[in-house]
Amino acid sequence: MKRNGDAQQEPHGSEGICEELHVRLLKNSIDLSSDDLEPIRDAAKEKSVTVVCGINERDNANSQSTIYNSVITIDAQGQIANHHRKLMPTNPERMVWGFGDGHGLNVIDTPIGKIGSLICWENYMPLARYSLYSQGIEIYIAPTYDGGEAWTGTMQHIAREGKCWVLSCGVALERKDLPMDFPNIDELYPADEEWINPGDSLVVSPSGEIVAGPLSKEKGNIILDIDVEKAATSKRALDVAGHYSRPDVFELQVNKARQSPTHFKNES
Repeated sequence: MKRNGDAQQEPHGSEGICEELHVRLLKNSIDLSSDDLEPIRDAAKEKSVTVVCGINERDNANSQSTIYNSVITIDAQGQIANHHRKLMPTNPERMVWGFGDGHGLNVIDTPIGKIGSLICWENYMPLARYSLYSQGIEIYIAPTYDGGEAWTGTMQHIAREGKCWVLSCGVALERKDLPMDFPNIDELYPADEEWINPGDSLVVSPSGEIVAGPLSKEKGNIILDIDVEKAATSKRALDVAGHYSRPDVFELQVNKARQSPTHFKNES
């Protein structure tokens, strides 16, 4: 094909790789209006467990092409109890994922306690954290790609600040986990580099003590019985959303409306 006398070139180099990866990501993203999550929902209902799961979500309400970095909570009846889209994609992530909103900034009451989630570097957003603290969160879940000492320290700070249990679920990813036809794999992930991301999942108590993990460069499950009541009793001296909050000085307003670029009105 020619346009204005010049040959129209196909994408190449890094741009071509980005395009190919985006197509794969879009095709593998979850459409919540479909039955994509039916196997997980059925398993949650069968086992009577609450599931918190990070997903790439494909927008189904507007253009049907925007991808969101999302986390969903499925209750013990197999129903989606909460759906949160990451508020702010971090740095170059903005070229991949859309901007979320406050619709999913909820703490859900479950048989195991009051749970809520923020995704990766959302956990560095003080007001997002505070919106969960103010709803009485007891189990704070942080799915993330981050890890290492700095991230572990952040999880300990959140536990101490919010006086809640913190469960950080990291991504333990090896080169062998990628499909064989992953584009440009040898340049992006050399064969002699086994681990792409170490994971570093851990559990932190409301006192900031690490009670399990970090599970680094190791795949497995962290199974631990926790005393959820400690999330309340540990607030005797510090309750940032309660007796330590000073509402006469500070006030937080949170817009939980689902955002959309289009609002149709019926014709009169």
